[in-house]
Amino acid sequence: MRAERIRAITEGIGRARILILGDIMLDEYLFGAVSRISPEAPVPVVEITSSRRLLGGAANVAANIRALGDEPMLLGTVGEDEAAVMLTQLLKQRNISSEHLVNDKSRQTTIKTRVIAHSQQVVRTDREDRHELDDDTRSRVFKRFMSVADSIQAVIISDYGKGVITKSLLEQVIEVCLQKDIFIAVDPQDTHFHNYRQVSVITPNHHEAGFAYGRRIVSEADLMEVGTGLLKRLQAKSILITRGPDGMSLFQEGGEPTHIPTFARKVFDVTGAGDTVISSFVSAVCAGADLVEASIVANVGAGITIGEVGTATVTVPQLK
Repeated sequence: MRAERIRAITEGIGRARILILGDIMLDEYLFGAVSRISPEAPVPVVEITSSRRLLGGAANVAANIRALGDEPMLLGTVGEDEAAVMLTQLLKQRNISSEHLVNDKSRQTTIKTRVIAHSQQVVRTDREDRHELDDDTRSRVFKRFMSVADSIQAVIISDYGKGVITKSLLEQVIEVCLQKDIFIAVDPQDTHFHNYRQVSVITPNHHEAGFAYGRRIVSEADLMEVGTGLLKRLQAKSILITRGPDGMSLFQEGGEPTHIPTFARKVFDVTGAGDTVISSFVSAVCAGADLVEASIVANVGAGITIGEVGTATVTVPQLK
């Protein structure tokens, strides 16, 4: 794709309203240094010197959409706890509305804490509940979705397997999107693939795609079978498989697969790279890109993100 076309697409980004539905998280980073081994166990002692809290999961997708210039509408659940208050504050800092966050007393807000020393991640801890939404909470989430369905151009499903994206909720959302011709993209959880039927695009990495299909991707032949097989099995319009240093491969209904080489120049942290892929892809589609063009824009965005520490976002000027 020529640079002129990329500029034309990116200049069209910033006019869409995009709903993000999924698992909302708080990402916490603790930075420090290791100078000794603990006398209590054979583990390093990290002396923490600084900390940072960022939007994670579906909230990071919303942050990506906002950074690109489109309007994100974040829909999901949070607990009634300090982490939920911090998330709300972080959303406000990014000019992202928290009006569609649904309180769920039965679960804590997910917090993922990463300890980093000497530019290396030492350990990650997760504080979370992963049970599915009960009927009442699911109903409240769906009502929120219906209240904005007529004003959105696209839906992003951000499924991290924490219980928000239930089979019944997803079926309801997909049905409405098909009726209203709303573009629907899914960043999948590898054990939920059977639920992602008839969507516009699914964006798994090659490990997730291989697991979902039941065949490990170790060759081009494996990739072709998995991509075309999932496309047919799920009746999806397209599947974009991210392949790390090998770039991305787009499989689409009625078309030939397209392979896109990686754009990344350096890799520091892959956290949130999938969020950037799906955000850039959907924003590009809303700006008039076809699926191949959107894949190229997403590839550029991912290459920028993995060169940063933490759940980074990209902007339109960076994509140009």
